[in-house]
Amino acid sequence: MRRPQLLVNLSVPQLAEQAAALDAGGVGLMRAEFLAMQAAKHPLALREEGGEEAYVGFFREGLEQVATAFHPRPVTFRACDLKTNEYRGLAGGERFEPEEANPMLGRRGAFRYLAQPEDFRLQMRAVAEAREAGLDNVRLMLPFIRTVADLREVRDIVHDVVGRGSGLELWAMAEVPSNAFRAFELAGEVDGLSIGSNDLTQLVLGVDRDSPELGERYRVTDPAVVDAIRMIIEGAHAAGCPVGICGDQPAHDRELVRILVELGIDSISVVPQAFAGTSAVLAELTGEAVK
Repeated sequence: MRRPQLLVNLSVPQLAEQAAALDAGGVGLMRAEFLAMQAAKHPLALREEGGEEAYVGFFREGLEQVATAFHPRPVTFRACDLKTNEYRGLAGGERFEPEEANPMLGRRGAFRYLAQPEDFRLQMRAVAEAREAGLDNVRLMLPFIRTVADLREVRDIVHDVVGRGSGLELWAMAEVPSNAFRAFELAGEVDGLSIGSNDLTQLVLGVDRDSPELGERYRVTDPAVVDAIRMIIEGAHAAGCPVGICGDQPAHDRELVRILVELGIDSISVVPQAFAGTSAVLAELTGEAVK
């Protein structure tokens, strides 16, 4: 079996130097929402106060710190995927966010960027400025893409801010069942896909991902979820597109790692603390030396 590339998840810029010392292929997931929470205020409230430059700075400075530590290895910056209840928790958020009965399935991911593009544009400015500073290893990942049409519309905003010919790699999360059904088409629009196993499991099996009681019984290794993962990988590979996984599950689920390797996953991204252990599991499964 072919050994997938091993990457790290990193969202705390202060840990970048330490994580970069690992023999990782790069950062497979840098969550923008960790940086957004540092701003403590809703982005639209900051805009009203004329503080959008500071908001952009939170993203840019954190991104630059991580990208500098890992350069020239890629750093995958995932645009913010806070839900409405989380945004409402930021200062001023209650003025801009609706109360949703089920925020996990509401205004998040690509739909949020289309419904409220001002915030997304600030994040894209941070990406553009980091790359303009010479950090060409920064790539962008879009979360919770429900339809290919949504992806195309969001991509237009990215190109408008960052530049169509900038060379920015665009990745998309594959975490909604529709992504599995339309994997070939979705993969044809981006440079890479990254499977979000938590949301995919939740939506395939109808399980609340935050419920420890249900989580013990309904897992990512359920045959239905594995079939969805297989469809994503096979569809993407047919389109010539690489596929990774960046959720937390592979870090503590040996059986899932085995399944991913057998299905031909191209990369696995785990937290730095799990890097050595996951690398050892991969070496045992593939018969290759630990890297």
